[in-house]
Amino acid sequence: MALDTIDRDLITLLQANARESTANLARKLGIARTTVVARLAKLERDGAIVGYTARLGSSAGAPAVQAHVGIRLQPKSGRDVVRRLQKLPELQWLSSVSGEFDYIAILKAESTVRLDELLDQIGELDGVIKTHTSVVLAVRVDRNG
Repeated sequence: MALDTIDRDLITLLQANARESTANLARKLGIARTTVVARLAKLERDGAIVGYTARLGSSAGAPAVQAHVGIRLQPKSGRDVVRRLQKLPELQWLSSVSGEFDYIAILKAESTVRLDELLDQIGELDGVIKTHTSVVLAVRVDRNG
């Protein structure tokens, strides 16, 4: 599915604020509200938008433990593993990559105990051959706000 400029701009606005009203989105894009509603429905139907989420600030609970996890898979198991990983609320980011691992995941857990449980869950998924975890000690630059 090819995204046009309006689709990309709409997605960018939603990434900044997924709670933005369709009326405000339409005003910012210079299009009709009904056009925004139709485009959102199409983007969801085509899988370009797969969900809306809330990002928690550091004041929302105990300090979180963040980890980068390299995941190596058996051939042809990627789709199933990705589907299962998406169900983990602690999964913040997942990318397919070249190199030693097939995917890199960023997990954010409430504690090291919960992180350990998540790593066990991921390692036990059918199709996962190996994982390698690096726990984030400090974030030096964050441009994602």
